[in-house]
Parts: sequence; structure tokens; C-alpha cells
Amino acid sequence: MHGLSTFEPKNGFVKWLEARLPILSFAHGSFVAYPTPKNLNYWWTFGAILSFMLIAQIITGVVLTMHYTPEATLAFSSVEKIMRDVNWGWLFRYAHANGASMFFLAVYIHMFRGLYYGSYKNPREVLWILGVIIFLLMMATGFMGYVLVWGQMSFWGATVITNLFSAIPIFGNEITTWLWGGYSVDNPTLNRFFALHYLLPFVIFAVVGLHVWALHVTGQNNPDGVEIKDVEKDCVPFTPHATMKDGLGVVVFLLLYCWFIFYVPNYLGDADNYIPANPLKTPPHIVPEWYFLPFYAILRAIPDKLAGVIAMFAAIAVLAFLPWLDKSPVRSAKYRPMYKALFWAFVVVSIGLGYCGAMPAAEPYVTVSRVLSLLYFGFFAILPFLPRWEKTLPVPATIAEAVLAKSGKVEPPKPEPVKAAPAKAPTKSTRLWK
Repeated sequence: MHGLSTFEPKNGFVKWLEARLPILSFAHGSFVAYPTPKNLNYWWTFGAILSFMLIAQIITGVVLTMHYTPEATLAFSSVEKIMRDVNWGWLFRYAHANGASMFFLAVYIHMFRGLYYGSYKNPREVLWILGVIIFLLMMATGFMGYVLVWGQMSFWGATVITNLFSAIPIFGNEITTWLWGGYSVDNPTLNRFFALHYLLPFVIFAVVGLHVWALHVTGQNNPDGVEIKDVEKDCVPFTPHATMKDGLGVVVFLLLYCWFIFYVPNYLGDADNYIPANPLKTPPHIVPEWYFLPFYAILRAIPDKLAGVIAMFAAIAVLAFLPWLDKSPVRSAKYRPMYKALFWAFVVVSIGLGYCGAMPAAEPYVTVSRVLSLLYFGFFAILPFLPRWEKTLPVPATIAEAVLAKSGKVEPPKPEPVKAAPAKAPTKSTRLWK
């Protein structure tokens, strides 16, 4: 589905480069001439927003690394030094910390959009699975980055989460000791988390490259879930049409991002993280960052430690099996009334789990978390049987038909080719005249 590049080199150097490394024609075919469905809405701009946020996180993270000290007795003070003594250090630190939240906000919207419009269905299974892998890598990177602050909530959050691996039968304690680099969260833990936090964003960048590659092979999904039939009628070039729309989406999202950086930089954090880590004093209520809260609520909802860990990881892993769980031939929820209702119920359940995860592990939040956890997994359990009961709405035959129907127009019928009349045999008088 990648666009056939019409790029022609204009000068000698570019011709020389193209003959040896045709990177400019590749970029032109992928990001200029690439055919984009006409009916894409602004929910599709979150792919560009996520690309922007990934680059912003890598740049700010590299700058912070130049001033950070990954040593248990100096880590907290080095962060404070960045805030107070490094030129523009406060800006880079707040941009990076709030950038993680903005990154997860964008990826959750991106994933819910994929769920609503069926972007995980054939032939985009690998595209979806790569997205789930990116999500897992983001969670690992975000968790390790949170630990690097070495405040009270960072330290005890690391202690609680890494200690979950001890629930694994037989090898659990060995895995936990290996993660810690000792028998508790200490300097070796901070060092390896720092190394991995620096490495994983580049791994994410590589997997994002595969994700975009898979997207360009299968082509983009669209709000109507209809495959491209005629490139000229159903599509527009990526540039300037999608580029302008993505640019506007990035600018609007950037306004929200900047509002958090400059006006409420600590709103999404925890006040306890401004207290240096103290292994002898446990905070009364340990809470991870907001983007982990739904899965943290599922973990706490189950009284058995091992079962809670399995349920927490299963809540993420089950996303990778969506292409095979949802057996409906119709992609978009626009034409699936029952699925649309289930989808919005799933969104409410996910938000409810996030709220319960932020609350203390006491009643009524524990009971509510258990109910919502059942509903969360119930969404995936009911999907294979939904096509038996669901009556779908008529789906447009083409993207062009869907666009015209939305604008109140009707696609004009294709004129039938005029058939030439069969030649008549010459009459006797005609032969005589000739």
C-alpha cells in the first residue's frame, strides 16, 4: 500500500545519492505520495502525536542523563540540582515527567480508537500486535523512569512492583533477587533501572519503525472499516492532506502538554516523591503513576498474590489476541450497535478501574475493583459469541461511497461503455454503386 514515488532528483549530488541509497524516494513514497483514505477523522492524528512525543521524550531524556547521577545516595539530590542549578533544567525535567503522562494519554486514545474502528482485524494483526509490544515497552520504560527520581513513592513503588515476581513458583525469589541486584531495592537496582530506562526508548523507536512499516504494507484502516478499492476515488496523497491534519492535531495536543508543563507541572505526580527515599518508613498509601492504575486495581482486586499477578499481566496480554477473539466480519463499530455499546461500557470500566487503583485498598473500593475486573475480562470473553446475536447495519461498498453519503450526495452511476453496432453486410445496391 505504500505510495509509488514520483520523486525525481534535481541536482547531481541527489542523483548520486539516489543511485546508491534511494532514501529520498523512499521517504517521498512513504510520507508524500502514500495513499491515505479520504474519510480519516482527527482520531487518526494520534499516530503523529505519538511520534512527536516519542522524539520529545528521547531528546529531553538524553539532556537529563547528562546531569543525573545514578547512585542511591546522590540520585535524589541530582534531580534537585537539575531543577535548581542547571540552565533550563526545570523545563527539561517537567517536560520529560509530564511527557510520560502525555505519551500514555495519547497511546490510550490511539488504542481505544483502534478498538472502536476494528483496526486489529485482518489483515492488520501483526500491526496490532506490534502496537501491544510498544505498549508493554512503554510501561516498562515508564516504571523504570519513575524509580530514578528516588523519592519515597518511587522507592516503595519499585519495592512493591518488583516484589510481585517473587510470586512466581520455584524461580520467583531468584528472579526478584536478580532484578534488585541484591536482597532489597538499593544502588544496584537503581543502576540497572537507569541503564534499561536509557536503552528501552531506542528499542521502542525500532519497534515503532516496524509498526509503521506494517502499516504501509497493509494500508490504513478508516472509520468505515472498508478496504481501498480504487486508489484514485478512495484516497488522497498523504501530503498535504494528512500532513496538515496531523500538524493541527499535534499543535492542539502540544497546547495541553505545555499547559501541564508551565501551569500544573506536579498535578499528575505524587507529593511524597519530593521526600528522599527512606527504606525505614513506608508511605501509608503506595500509588503508582496514573497510567498504571487500571492494572494496579486488577492486581489488588484478587487476594491471592500469584493469581493477582497473572490477572494483571493477562489484562495486557489479552489485547494481543483481539484479532482472533472478535470474529465479526464488520470492522467499524459505526455499523455494529451491540459492539458499540460494549465498547463504551469497556471504556467506563477501564476508567473505573483507574479510579479504584488510586484509592486505598479498603472497602468499597476492593469490591468495586473485583466487579470491574470481571467486567473487563468479560468484554473479551463475550467477543467471540457476539456475531451470533448482533445484527449489523449496511456497510458502504467503498470509501468514496461512504464520503459521498456523509456529505448527502450520491455517487453517480458509472456510464456503461458504448458498444459498437455490428457491421451490416453490404446490400446488392451498395455493391453495385461501389
